[in-house]
Amino acid sequence: MTTTTNPLDTLRGAVRGTVVTRGDPSYDVSRRVYNALHDRRPAVVVHAVDAGDVIAAVLYAREHALPLAVRGGSHSVAGFGTVDDGLVVDLSRMRGVRVDPEARTARAEGGATWGDFDHATHAFGLATTGGVISTTGIGGLTLGGGMGHLARRCGLSCDNLIAADVVTAEGTLVSCDAERHPDLFWALRGGGGNFGVAVSLAYRLHPVSDVFGGLTCYPLGPDVARAWQLMNADAPVELNSILVMALGPEEPFLPERWHGRPICAAFTCFSGSAEEDDKVLARLDGLGPVVGRFMERMPYPVINTVFDEQLPAGLYHYWKGNFSRGLTDGAIDAHVTFGETMPSMESDTAIFPIDGACHEVGPEETAFAYRDADFSHSFGGTWTDAADSERNIAWTRAYDRALRPHTEAGGYVNFMDTDDQDRVRVNYRQNFDRLRTVKRRYDPDNVFRLNQNIAP
Repeated sequence: MTTTTNPLDTLRGAVRGTVVTRGDPSYDVSRRVYNALHDRRPAVVVHAVDAGDVIAAVLYAREHALPLAVRGGSHSVAGFGTVDDGLVVDLSRMRGVRVDPEARTARAEGGATWGDFDHATHAFGLATTGGVISTTGIGGLTLGGGMGHLARRCGLSCDNLIAADVVTAEGTLVSCDAERHPDLFWALRGGGGNFGVAVSLAYRLHPVSDVFGGLTCYPLGPDVARAWQLMNADAPVELNSILVMALGPEEPFLPERWHGRPICAAFTCFSGSAEEDDKVLARLDGLGPVVGRFMERMPYPVINTVFDEQLPAGLYHYWKGNFSRGLTDGAIDAHVTFGETMPSMESDTAIFPIDGACHEVGPEETAFAYRDADFSHSFGGTWTDAADSERNIAWTRAYDRALRPHTEAGGYVNFMDTDDQDRVRVNYRQNFDRLRTVKRRYDPDNVFRLNQNIAP
């Protein structure tokens, strides 16, 4: 008598973590991602606990011709961490971080969040550039480039990446750095998840402990944006300020009359000496009439949690993003116009500075191509009710059309949505052909295609 082995039983036998399929009690939780707009139903979710599990998952997906999604922190606004009728390899149980304080380096597993990473490194008075939401995964943010509060002083997250372990499309574990597989190491620093699953990432760290940070709020208007641009051009690299346009939050530091009204806010992180804090406040006071402020000395990890409560998992998101050299009057006018019609309390615009140390890396030294850009614009709708999706998406697309004439052709891949595949070449401009060459070497069959895809 012959018996047929169930392929899923074979997969379960090869994996130390958990294999979840439809009908399992944990299926709905396992398939859920940060952006509720993407309510997909994968055939299999593998909760990996080590590189061996990731290898088994990749090989299974290939053998059974299943679309493969990779999920770290699950924050992909485009929903690339899930897929209908395919396999999701979930790294969220791989969150260990090991710090070498003498070498000022840290190695983290691919499912770690920036909250995990910051907590581990802060114990030694060290940090590197991460995101601005602590639940963001280190992998997706770094592979796309990685902007954050320390970018002007320390460079992008990808500029601080010194090594990575990657499971390739062939199910091989490849360790890469400046000397080993340098082509892959180059492509990982900005090229997104096109080349494999990053199961381990090593970073250079910097002496950062406490920072002076928080929000300073002003009435929404073009004069504040122009003054912010001038401040940014003249500020020391230790001063990082993100210009936010939103509806006034219902917080104690903002008077009630400003709740729900359009405002500008300077989201500030100063990693210099406390003796200079008063000078930072003076700079912020010069941007316009201050209508509310929350600024204090805090441990660096805390600055990455400021918006965690406002932006929990389960909201609906649709974003766009562009780069620019400076802020033209046309760009500022577009931001103010759409800032006045923000569709929800959760929506916002964020303009990130990417100068300072970011400009010290050449445009071809990493895959992140826009080293001559001064700012990265992130904007889009965020909402709580699925019934509001059409309105928020239409608002974001109109915003994008209005801003495009005043910005560069390309933008930051981590701010792109599912309908931005036509922008991949311009997002990477002079580096695109080289990225395709690396793609052909490590993933010629385009197994890793659920991303801002660089087709081989």
